[in-house]
Amino acid sequence: MFYSLSSWALGIFIFAVIGGATAVGVLAGRYLERHRDAYREPIGALQGALLGVVALILAFGLSLAVGRYQDRRADVVVDANTIGTAYLRAQTIAEPQRSASLELLRRYNDLAIQMTYEVPGTASIRRTSAKQGRVQRDLWHLASQALNRSPVASAPRLYIDSLNDMIDQQTVRLAGLNNRVPDAVLWLELLGAAFALGLLAFHLSLLGRGVIPVFAAAALVSLLVLVTFDLDRPTRGLIKVPAAPLIAERAAMSLPPAAPAPS
Repeated sequence: MFYSLSSWALGIFIFAVIGGATAVGVLAGRYLERHRDAYREPIGALQGALLGVVALILAFGLSLAVGRYQDRRADVVVDANTIGTAYLRAQTIAEPQRSASLELLRRYNDLAIQMTYEVPGTASIRRTSAKQGRVQRDLWHLASQALNRSPVASAPRLYIDSLNDMIDQQTVRLAGLNNRVPDAVLWLELLGAAFALGLLAFHLSLLGRGVIPVFAAAALVSLLVLVTFDLDRPTRGLIKVPAAPLIAERAAMSLPPAAPAPS
């Protein structure tokens, strides 16, 4: 559910749930203020324990989201490195496979950049992945031709090894994009935070204390929950996985090949 929402809709939903629970707690505390002696001690103990549990849940959810975000960033770097290695080694094979392979690798890198801006699980990213698969088949066909022409040469063999690593890395990257924090964990974070802030607001309002601090705490917790959710949206949230390594690799590919074509 959460992944299908836009960033604005997600932020409004989170603030509405937590802020609404806080407001309900304030109103309930004011309504029962005349019974404060009966509710003060049990509610105080309960909200103190609940806040500690919710803090652990929020920390757990944030660690899951940060770990996945770091893995996706690392996958982009490895993807750029494997493409770059294949591009360098393609310069060492003989023509006509050399020029055709270099052009296909530039196209493959462009598709890898395009994938960075597409939402995982959508039809657009599936089309981009399918295009990459066709380019991979063409590259493998050219590499096998180069190896058949020079079966004892080391350059085609090294190039095939790097091409195999590049193809494997696409699978790793796609798996990382689709590896999201389970919805059950996100719901537990959101509802647990809402209940804890509502109970805190109820306790403070029951004691006749000011409610501004609890609304400030609700806003802070809402931001923390939003960051946790946003980290798990690598291409459509406010915190995106950058395509800088792939863009830098594309700039390097625009230069003339460093290695001359073998005779």
